Amino acid sequence: KPCPLCDEAKGVLEPYKRRFILQEVDITLPENSAWYDKYKYDIPVFHLNGKFLMKHRVDIQKFEDRLRKLELQSE
Repeated sequence: KPCPLCDEAKGVLEPYKRRFILQEVDITLPENSAWYDKYKYDIPVFHLNGKFLMKHRVDIQKFEDRLRKLELQSE
Protein backbone atom coordinates (compact mmCIF):
# COMPACT_ATOMS: atom_id res chain seq x y z
CA LYS A 1 0.00 0.00 0.00
CA PRO A 2 -0.58 2.29 -1.63
CA CYS A 3 -1.10 0.54 -4.93
CA PRO A 4 -2.57 2.86 -7.58
CA LEU A 5 -2.46 0.11 -10.22
CA CYS A 6 -4.45 -2.17 -7.92
CA ASP A 7 -6.99 0.58 -7.23
CA GLU A 8 -7.36 1.25 -10.95
CA ALA A 9 -7.86 -2.45 -11.68
CA LYS A 10 -10.50 -2.78 -8.96
CA GLY A 11 -12.35 0.16 -10.50
CA VAL A 12 -12.33 -1.49 -13.92
CA LEU A 13 -13.67 -4.73 -12.42
CA GLU A 14 -16.36 -2.99 -10.34
CA PRO A 15 -19.20 -3.55 -12.90
CA TYR A 16 -18.52 -7.31 -12.76
CA LYS A 17 -18.50 -7.69 -8.97
CA ARG A 18 -21.78 -9.62 -8.90
CA ARG A 19 -20.31 -12.28 -11.18
CA PHE A 20 -17.20 -13.19 -9.21
CA ILE A 21 -15.58 -12.89 -5.79
CA LEU A 22 -12.47 -10.73 -5.65
CA GLN A 23 -9.96 -12.00 -3.13
CA GLU A 24 -7.14 -9.57 -2.50
CA VAL A 25 -3.78 -10.91 -1.36
CA ASP A 26 -1.23 -8.64 0.26
CA ILE A 27 2.02 -10.12 -1.03
CA THR A 28 4.06 -8.12 1.47
CA LEU A 29 2.79 -10.19 4.40
CA PRO A 30 5.20 -12.90 5.59
CA GLU A 31 2.66 -15.67 5.02
CA ASN A 32 2.44 -14.66 1.34
CA SER A 33 6.17 -14.70 0.64
CA ALA A 34 5.78 -17.25 -2.18
CA TRP A 35 3.48 -14.83 -4.01
CA TYR A 36 5.90 -11.99 -3.32
CA ASP A 37 8.82 -13.95 -4.77
CA LYS A 38 6.79 -14.77 -7.87
CA TYR A 39 5.05 -11.44 -8.53
CA LYS A 40 6.94 -8.62 -6.77
CA TYR A 41 7.55 -6.80 -10.07
CA ASP A 42 4.24 -7.64 -11.74
CA ILE A 43 1.41 -6.31 -9.59
CA PRO A 44 -1.48 -6.42 -9.89
CA VAL A 45 -1.81 -10.06 -10.88
CA PHE A 46 -5.11 -11.81 -11.48
CA HIS A 47 -5.99 -15.46 -11.19
CA LEU A 48 -9.44 -16.76 -11.99
CA ASN A 49 -10.44 -20.08 -10.41
CA GLY A 50 -6.83 -20.66 -9.40
CA LYS A 51 -5.38 -20.13 -12.88
CA PHE A 52 -3.26 -17.19 -13.96
CA LEU A 53 -5.27 -14.76 -16.06
CA MET A 54 -3.42 -11.45 -16.47
CA LYS A 55 -1.00 -9.00 -14.88
CA HIS A 56 -0.27 -5.25 -14.71
CA ARG A 57 -3.62 -4.11 -16.13
CA VAL A 58 -7.08 -5.57 -16.63
CA ASP A 59 -7.59 -6.99 -20.11
CA ILE A 60 -11.37 -6.68 -20.22
CA GLN A 61 -11.83 -8.86 -23.30
CA LYS A 62 -9.75 -11.67 -21.82
CA PHE A 63 -11.51 -11.33 -18.47
CA GLU A 64 -14.99 -11.36 -20.01
CA ASP A 65 -14.19 -14.35 -22.21
CA ARG A 66 -12.81 -16.43 -19.34
CA LEU A 67 -15.61 -15.42 -16.97
CA ARG A 68 -18.25 -16.29 -19.58
CA LYS A 69 -16.66 -19.73 -20.13
CA LEU A 70 -16.72 -20.42 -16.41
CA GLU A 71 -20.34 -19.32 -16.14
CA LEU A 72 -21.35 -21.56 -19.03
CA GLN A 73 -19.55 -24.53 -17.46
CA SER A 74 -21.41 -24.07 -14.19
CA GLU A 75 -24.86 -23.98 -15.80
